[in-house]
Amino acid sequence: MKFHIARHDGEQDEITSQIFDNFDDAYDLLEEIYGDMCCSDADYEDRPYYEIIELKN
Repeated sequence: MKFHIARHDGEQDEITSQIFDNFDDAYDLLEEIYGDMCCSDADYEDRPYYEIIELKN
């Protein structure tokens, strides 16, 4: 199984161009990006929303 990260707004960037061998690797990348944000003080308007998608063979 392979995975990639997609943006909900449909745009492409350096994150969405990567393919991952497993879900955990994709998750770890997103955690590096969003891990420093606390839910109570986060301004998500400034950052795109990403989703990890399983690629079909």
